[in-house]
Amino acid sequence: MRKLGLLIVAILFLAPAVNAQVNQDIKLGISGGLPLGDIDDYYSFNLSVDAAYLFEVADMVYVGPLVGYSHHFAKEYMGVKGDDIQHLPIAASGRINFGLENAMFFGADLGYAVGISDGLDGGIYYRPKVGYDFGRVSAILSYTGIQEKYDMGLLGSDKLTMNSLNLGLEFSL
Repeated sequence: MRKLGLLIVAILFLAPAVNAQVNQDIKLGISGGLPLGDIDDYYSFNLSVDAAYLFEVADMVYVGPLVGYSHHFAKEYMGVKGDDIQHLPIAASGRINFGLENAMFFGADLGYAVGISDGLDGGIYYRPKVGYDFGRVSAILSYTGIQEKYDMGLLGSDKLTMNSLNLGLEFSL
């Protein structure tokens, strides 16, 4: 599964080199979010950064690879402060723009989030988003989800759904 994912990412990085006429854009994003669902009792805030290389495949439709870093900050729960959790999302990103400039867009990222913290194996990563492009800067509202299998040591393992509602900025280079 990981080899297939790496192959897809490699193809997405090399595809723009095949056609030099394609419109390309590098996007750097930062967002903060509130944890939801299974983890909202244990984590107070999520901070994420990502970079995407998008290229136009049809009129106002863009796709490309995305890599990022996600950090969930633990909070004290029942007198005990847990450990922060970090992931490295590797995904395919896509978006549809509505208008040429200063326009609203819808998009989604889909891939795998590699668990960086101890006990995390990683899991399916998804992030639907909506945004408004102001030119070189875009405002983005997104919902991030990671379906994770969490190793609980002697207690075995359990599924963990890490969701957050995020607000962020994206910069075009």
